[in-house]
Amino acid sequence: MTRSVVIRALLCALMVGTILIVINHGPRLICAEVSGMCIVQMVLTYFVPYGVSTYSSVQAMINQCQDLASAPK
Repeated sequence: MTRSVVIRALLCALMVGTILIVINHGPRLICAEVSGMCIVQMVLTYFVPYGVSTYSSVQAMINQCQDLASAPK
């Protein structure tokens, strides 16, 4: 729960999630034919890039710590 990881993941989720929503639900949004299920799907769309960004950031931090621990002193 490092602040930089959370902020980076939120920004990624906002940008990528919005693009995915426009791609997947654009015609419904334009025609104003948005159902309750569609709104749920749109909200859930933001969780995927958030999770991917968080996972990759944490893995990079873990790898960096392992590299530092194994570096010759």
